[in-house]
Amino acid sequence: MDSLLQGPRGRRLCLELAMELDQDIRIAVFHLGYNLDPGAGRSRRMLTMDPLGEAPPPLPEPTMDELAGLITSLDLNGITNQLVHYALQRAVDTARYWQEPEGEDFLAATEEITVPLARVAESLAYSPTTQWWVQKAQPGQWAIDWRSADDPTPLPRDPQHTLAEWGRKERAQEIRAAKERPKNPHANFSGEWWSIPHGLIHTVARIPEGLSLVEDSLGWEEATVIPVAGTGRILEITTEEDWINLCRAFPLEVTASRRHDWFRTTGRHGRWVIPDWEQAATEWDAVHLTVTGYLSLAGRALPVSEDTSTVIAGWDLGTTFWLNDVVRETEEPRQHWHGPHNEDQWVLVSGA
Repeated sequence: MDSLLQGPRGRRLCLELAMELDQDIRIAVFHLGYNLDPGAGRSRRMLTMDPLGEAPPPLPEPTMDELAGLITSLDLNGITNQLVHYALQRAVDTARYWQEPEGEDFLAATEEITVPLARVAESLAYSPTTQWWVQKAQPGQWAIDWRSADDPTPLPRDPQHTLAEWGRKERAQEIRAAKERPKNPHANFSGEWWSIPHGLIHTVARIPEGLSLVEDSLGWEEATVIPVAGTGRILEITTEEDWINLCRAFPLEVTASRRHDWFRTTGRHGRWVIPDWEQAATEWDAVHLTVTGYLSLAGRALPVSEDTSTVIAGWDLGTTFWLNDVVRETEEPRQHWHGPHNEDQWVLVSGA
């Protein structure tokens, strides 16, 4: 689990878990994270009031050394499956590739905090609840349709057409962005920031975990979960070499269309590529991002060549994208799940 601390989502997971275990850590992170947040005092404000509605005198703020000491002395025996899942969900919920990371992400990336967080990462390595994080793509998985069972729909087919349309759109967008957008990465422009193709069947191995571990969620409260089975040539993305080699074999230039968003999220200025998924389908039937792969890689600027990098963005952890028509719905019943508003728990309604 050493790789957890290499990635922004893995570091955020460890920090969130530490906050769940100790309220003093939560308070310290609140203050220190605010001070490091790019939006502090503007898009993010700290308001304090006493019972009379007056602003109290400011309290002494915690220091980095004090937070590091709290994490170092943290009792890790209180780690439970529920706490790990909530921390993992928070790490996913706070991922953003179209603007600067939150102050808590900057905080977790400092050496003063990363070093003591190694204890948390090590404890996760030996926890039974995390063993599925290294699991490869399974033959039987679940596709999620964010609609109710009253609105049934078949799984999409013809991935070749979907990928051809995706490739056409990406290339046209890149040409348009090169003409219309400035090369200055600081310019206030935004657009496509994903590195994945849309419209394909994508599946997860675990339900209900897959319902709550979704980047940039739209707050869905209904989901139809479809049992599927698929096999073929499946590429596992676990290490940065796995993703980099895919980008080197099938590069698609996206510098103009991703430049501004990915500069904000990574701080890197230069050329960018993602996999040309239409071409990748000639060698691979599916690509699976393991949980550990997501936690260590997502949101990082990964070097493809001396002047070119890539980012895994918008790809939910543990998800398999099917590039060819090799996956089918099975005879098991579909399931209908409901996620009550403002609650973290998904409830099985029917189909078990």
